[in-house]
Amino acid sequence: MEKIMYRIKGVTKWYDSGKKKTEALREINFDIRKNEFVAILGASGCGKSTLLRMLAGFLEPTTGTIYAGDHPILGPGPDRGMVFQSYTLFPWLNVLKNVEYGLKELGKKKAEREQIAMQYLKDVGLSGFEKAYPKELSGGMRQRVAIARALATDPDSLLLDEPFGALDAQTRGHMQELTLDVWRKHPKTIVMVTHDIEEAIFMADRIVVMKSHPGSIKEVIEVNLPRDRDIYIKSDPRFLQYKRDILGMIYEEMRGDETALAMEA
Repeated sequence: MEKIMYRIKGVTKWYDSGKKKTEALREINFDIRKNEFVAILGASGCGKSTLLRMLAGFLEPTTGTIYAGDHPILGPGPDRGMVFQSYTLFPWLNVLKNVEYGLKELGKKKAEREQIAMQYLKDVGLSGFEKAYPKELSGGMRQRVAIARALATDPDSLLLDEPFGALDAQTRGHMQELTLDVWRKHPKTIVMVTHDIEEAIFMADRIVVMKSHPGSIKEVIEVNLPRDRDIYIKSDPRFLQYKRDILGMIYEEMRGDETALAMEA
């Protein structure tokens, strides 16, 4: 029996600005398996980043509960590493010290911190850049440092919030392949938010397609492609069929949103 890493049970989320209440998520029920790669896909405003931040413990559900294993998530924890779209490195620390930061917070000794950080920098292809500062790196390199830093503390899961969204297409493709390679070397449960259909199909075991206004699950798609993927799989007929099917779902949602707005006008 496969071990469940997260259970999302009856989760809703409301935001109250004082003048208006907005329902961001409605009745989310979903399990995420250990060492599974799940992509949460949907248009802007569907609540996918809100859901990810609740998994991270940065936000609380209005109703419902999210469990990590058998325990409800009540706040952030070292069992969950987070990588954001923006480059969240400390500009005053060099690459090595950035990756060591979480290890230092955990009380690891200097020699052990350096050994672990050097290994992860090697895994993300940044050996030789240990003494560089974030301002001296490209966007893709900075995001590699962020991934190495998140993995260095050996969390049970990695939460990715559109981590490659600010990168150019070529760098983005390289980062997708690199992330899958690192994941194979260091198996983790990965939950990634994206609006890029190809990215979701290329990287994930399952794709959660979200509906908007309020956000809810439209469909969960099992991606039955070989797990050892490279760039060439994007021209595979099975890959293209997944892309057509998901595009149809997204466009259906967009048409529904336009109709609803027209009725409100």
